[in-house]
Amino acid sequence: MTRVQEASAMASLVRREVAGLPVYDPGADPDEVARVNDVARIIKLSNNENPFGASPAVAAAVQRRLADVTRYPDPTGKRLTEALGRALTVPAERIVLGNGSENILELLCQAVLDPGDLVVTQAPGFSLHEIFPRMMGARVRKVAVTAEFGFDPAAWAGALAAAPKLVFLANPCNPTGVMLTAAELDHIVACAPPSALLVLDEAYCEFARPDPAYPDGMEVLRDHHRPWIVLRTFSKAYGLAGARVGYGIASNATLVQALDRVRTPYNVNQLAQDAAVAALGDQAHLTETVRRTGVEIARLAARLRDAGLRVAPSAANFLFIDTTRDADEVVRQLHRSGIIVKAWREPGYQTFIRASLSTPEDNDLFVRRLLEICGRRER
Repeated sequence: MTRVQEASAMASLVRREVAGLPVYDPGADPDEVARVNDVARIIKLSNNENPFGASPAVAAAVQRRLADVTRYPDPTGKRLTEALGRALTVPAERIVLGNGSENILELLCQAVLDPGDLVVTQAPGFSLHEIFPRMMGARVRKVAVTAEFGFDPAAWAGALAAAPKLVFLANPCNPTGVMLTAAELDHIVACAPPSALLVLDEAYCEFARPDPAYPDGMEVLRDHHRPWIVLRTFSKAYGLAGARVGYGIASNATLVQALDRVRTPYNVNQLAQDAAVAALGDQAHLTETVRRTGVEIARLAARLRDAGLRVAPSAANFLFIDTTRDADEVVRQLHRSGIIVKAWREPGYQTFIRASLSTPEDNDLFVRRLLEICGRRER
């Protein structure tokens, strides 16, 4: 068999749905950006990471566990699910753990979707809300935001009337950072078919909670007798992106049991479980992280708007910025200064970048360089 024949044979093995999937964009590799642009220092603003760090209790918990690294982790994550259950006042059997919350998105699609099923989600939105359903052969319908990044109730009502099997909804939204109000979330719940599984992705909820208009999805859905699951993560506000720990709170234990059947038995390692328990126990650190993030996001957004750039109103730890020019070229120019942000390539948003926080000094450098590239000046 020649190499061409081998490649053809391999291609024929791959499911049609998989071959046509878009590739997830994790952002530029810092080492490669440094090498190509000959820069000594990188400012990474592309992955919505926490620049303020994890609780000091995390390092201590991981250090204590290192002696047991030769042993498999608890496949049930009992200590963590029980800690979450106490914190959230829900039974531990209604909590599922994932290798990041996107792992749970994947498990949901594997457990629920059949080829041809309809999934409704947002646009612009988190790419895995589209990629995972399409992987299973499902159809995806996206509901666009308004011109001002707001909620379009008529568009959502129309999409939900098409009887989706699964609804992915992020609050706050990634990439815009815009949050839904309680009335808007209630509208979606009221319009969704009773049999549809509502998946509320709250990866950035901790940053939004100080706003009294932000609805806690679990509280909104708690008394609804319909299938739902709220997803959260330790990657963002808790600063554990490298540990990969997410969790979901389901409407009933039956859904968790279905997810347990399709997940790998050791999907969250023991160091990560211990780190999450320690982070959850340090709410003072979380509160200070959220406070500092809110101050910095407001400061940067004001500077960019004062210079004439359009910025979505963010309740998260990142900004969605219209550069008014090709975002890929803006990103390339920022790379020359060692600054990494993410160009948003979703149709209709190719002039937008998404930038998360670093230290105030790094953020100031980013703003100055971005305004230079965009030909803008601060007033």
